Amino acid sequence: MQSTKILMRVRDLGTALILAAVVCSTRVANAQATRTWVSGVGDDANPCSRTAPCKTFAGAISKTAPGGEIDALDPGGFGALTITKSITLDGGGGQVGSVLVAGTNGIVVAAATNDVVIIRNMRLNGLLGNGSGSGNAGINGIRFLTGAALHIENCYTFGFNTNGIDIEPPSQPTAPRSSSKTPPAENNGNDGLYVKATGTLVHVSVANSKFKQNANAGIEEADFTRPIIHSSEINGNTQ
Repeated sequence: MQSTKILMRVRDLGTALILAAVVCSTRVANAQATRTWVSGVGDDANPCSRTAPCKTFAGAISKTAPGGEIDALDPGGFGALTITKSITLDGGGGQVGSVLVAGTNGIVVAAATNDVVIIRNMRLNGLLGNGSGSGNAGINGIRFLTGAALHIENCYTFGFNTNGIDIEPPSQPTAPRSSSKTPPAENNGNDGLYVKATGTLVHVSVANSKFKQNANAGIEEADFTRPIIHSSEINGNTQ
């Protein structure tokens, strides 16, 4: 009889441990969502859900799981952002999310070597030539430093002191890749698109894009780059 009671206690304890493990794993899983939302009238103190969106991309990214997506609910200025993990940043299908910066980069991708980042439907304004002197303009619209791949779709970068899109990955074990589709880069202080790598080839594919009225080159490819450019318009640049 005594042994039966002990066995029952052991079984009960095992059940309690299993339940505790389930509760703990649920809390961890719920710490970050696979899809978060930002809005022009949001608040970064919110959980970044559709009904309680955040105000900025920077506020939403810490609440978004790796491989997840941040979506814009409505037009708005969602601030500069540094991306350190796989993620999709979508400014919205019916409207375009905006990043307006002065004296800094718009979006910096500094992710791990296996991470893939997608940026789409974005308008990045560096203020150069819009009543702002060069000392107050943004540096680069989108800057790609590290990661496995960066895909830019339907983005417009303009008015930056340096480059609209700047791709300068350091040496890393695997060759990073970048693809651009319909991203106009206009009226930037240097290049529309600048690509230069260190020690490892970077593969760049540009399609259906426009690079116009930039102070230096529309597209400048430097060391360790392998570009494919087609169906694109490059004109009105100084170089």
